[in-house]
Amino acid sequence: MELTITQPDDWHLHLRDGDLLKAVVPHSVSLFGRAIVMPNLKPPITTTVAAMAYQVSILKALPAGSTFTPLMTLYLTDTTSPTEIKLAKKSGVVFGVKLYPAGATTNSQDGVTDLFGKCLPVLEEMVEQNMPLLVHGEVTDPDVDIFDREKVFIETILRPLIERLPQLKVVMEHVTTLDAVRFVESCKEGYVAATVTPQHLLLNRNTIFQGGLQPHNYCLPILKREIHRQAIVSAVTSGSKRFFLGTDSAPHERRRKECSCGCAGVFNAPVALSAYAKVFEEAGALDKLEAFTSFNGPDFYGISRNNSKIKLRKNPWKVPNSYSYSFGELVPMYAGETLDWKPSLD
Repeated sequence: MELTITQPDDWHLHLRDGDLLKAVVPHSVSLFGRAIVMPNLKPPITTTVAAMAYQVSILKALPAGSTFTPLMTLYLTDTTSPTEIKLAKKSGVVFGVKLYPAGATTNSQDGVTDLFGKCLPVLEEMVEQNMPLLVHGEVTDPDVDIFDREKVFIETILRPLIERLPQLKVVMEHVTTLDAVRFVESCKEGYVAATVTPQHLLLNRNTIFQGGLQPHNYCLPILKREIHRQAIVSAVTSGSKRFFLGTDSAPHERRRKECSCGCAGVFNAPVALSAYAKVFEEAGALDKLEAFTSFNGPDFYGISRNNSKIKLRKNPWKVPNSYSYSFGELVPMYAGETLDWKPSLD
């Protein structure tokens, strides 16, 4: 069995920097045409100048002959200015601004502490410039249970934000709950959308603990109950234009995952398209896969769809146990397991 689809884009990707960037970039550029690249480096990418420099670093790391285009983002802080948003839009390099509530995830310590009190002028300028806000949708209040952080964020921050600025384009990144699905579906189409990861479509919170602690299944937002996973699968396989591919592939060296205080993040770039195909096949919705992977994202961002094609063949293959580099090892999602669908550009 074989499917031919328009080349996908990844609308949420961590490429890191330095040696890690050089190691992981081939896994994404071999199949994806473009990617929205996350700005949570050390130091974070908070200015257009820094975003342009980071894009140059990524382009230098691409394999020879690659046509991959990194779409850059700015890291929103309490001190981001409306002028910076104007510069970002004018650059033609920056395609979104990322909201990390301070302390929500990896390298988010410089994130926003008071969205309404400190960032409203910036958000208003983003409406003027048609610049999307990309949201890590979790509160960081320690009194809120970690499994409820997304739900509370929607009710206390996101819903009031959209009521206040209904023309602001928002992407709710890596949705994990039935609550998020219902919220996105309740909003005006074309203004609020969501990216969905392979792990939140295929894994539930049991998989963090089955057979002992599984650190390579630990990510933020954390995996949720099976009822939430099923709700997300139903949403993305329904054909809705509100949901699109965003892997949130977040590589960390094995020793930073398998330690006393392991990092959050799933390295899924090597298996992402195989995993998405698995989801749509199991749902009997392979005819809707192409829209999710290749149409909904560029349509929401207002940019052209890719012209090139890729093939997905029903050709079982074994995922490597790890990928070895001079600096250490990276363990992919589904390490050592067999997946049915094998994508290729030929």
